[in-house]
Amino acid sequence: MTDTSTARPTEGEAQAPRQNRLHRLMRYFPLIAPVLLWAVPCWVLLHSGQHWPLPVALVGTALFALGLIGMPLAMMRGHGRRQQDRAAIVGDTLLGASWVLFTWSVLIGVLFRLALIVAGVGESQDRARIVTWATLGVTAVLLAWGYAEARRVPRVRRLDVQLPRLGAGLDGLRVVLITDTHYGPLDRTRWSARVCETVNTLEADLVCHTGDIADGTAERRRAQAVPLGTVRATRARVYVTGNHEYYSEAQGWVDLMDELGWEPLRNRHLLLERGGDTLVVAGVDDVTAESSGLAGHRAHLAGALQGADPDLPVLLLAHQPKFVDRAAAAGIDLQLSGHTHGGQIWPFHHLVRIDQPALAGLSHHGTRTLLYTSRGTGFWGPPFRIFAPSEITLLVLRSPHLPTSP
Repeated sequence: MTDTSTARPTEGEAQAPRQNRLHRLMRYFPLIAPVLLWAVPCWVLLHSGQHWPLPVALVGTALFALGLIGMPLAMMRGHGRRQQDRAAIVGDTLLGASWVLFTWSVLIGVLFRLALIVAGVGESQDRARIVTWATLGVTAVLLAWGYAEARRVPRVRRLDVQLPRLGAGLDGLRVVLITDTHYGPLDRTRWSARVCETVNTLEADLVCHTGDIADGTAERRRAQAVPLGTVRATRARVYVTGNHEYYSEAQGWVDLMDELGWEPLRNRHLLLERGGDTLVVAGVDDVTAESSGLAGHRAHLAGALQGADPDLPVLLLAHQPKFVDRAAAAGIDLQLSGHTHGGQIWPFHHLVRIDQPALAGLSHHGTRTLLYTSRGTGFWGPPFRIFAPSEITLLVLRSPHLPTSP
């Protein structure tokens, strides 16, 4: 008999304490982050050997201090009870700019400075000033490019996805995925219309929106969302809630999408039939729904599949990729998700991977389940996308079965 009291812990048990410590540290991140985002660049660019004239050092330090104080205040006024769009734009822009400046202050301030030392370039003060100008130049270029990337209509990403249980009659089914449109303080009504026009060129059988439509209530962002009513699909347009709906009266968004002709799949499914074969298209509320306090809102996969033939293939809409653990346990064939934005501003994707099992693209989970994670159609908060391009996704479902001869 084995004495289990002396057995070595399993890998999962060993990882659990590390994950718990990491999550505890993440609680303090909102308090520590603003200080780091502004203090580190201030030190690297102004006070690490540059010996700037006193007026330059004082003015530069004052600007960083203003950013440290102004960014949180603007974000609180923009995203708190006041919901002031102008304040939100200022706060979000400062957040994105400070993140990029912080990242490249660290990378250039350490790696580039080391390279200059190894190459024997200049004296200490010269190298320090080169680092400053290089950091400011890289930051300016990336912010300008990132803003253009965030504001453009996303490129279409096309891929074939083979589902072993998909019947031959459904081979070639065209599924378009948009997600994380995040209509918000920056008015994107024209952008929304152009996105819908692009979707309509793809001749979709099924169009899916996997949540995070907007930041703000349906009443407030209605004008930006209305173009979604022009989207065309030969079979159905379906929608599930994301976590941001639950910050902004989620039921209002469910009602508006229903009004615009989309079917909210709130823990339910519909059947898509073609060529004698059937696909179950199911959807669940976001995993944050239950904690929102809204009656009847929760992520309930069993309810979504209730009454469906277990032998039929299932396409599941779930906003967050981490729902795939439940999907794989239930034998779902394909889950479509968003939420991650692909990190949106590099290298934020490293933090996203702490919370989510996938960042972008197609991944395998369990014995049968495929997960497709979109980088998102819009952007959240900071109006920048750097090394994480947005997308409209066209998935062509493929069957391994040959059609029967007549």
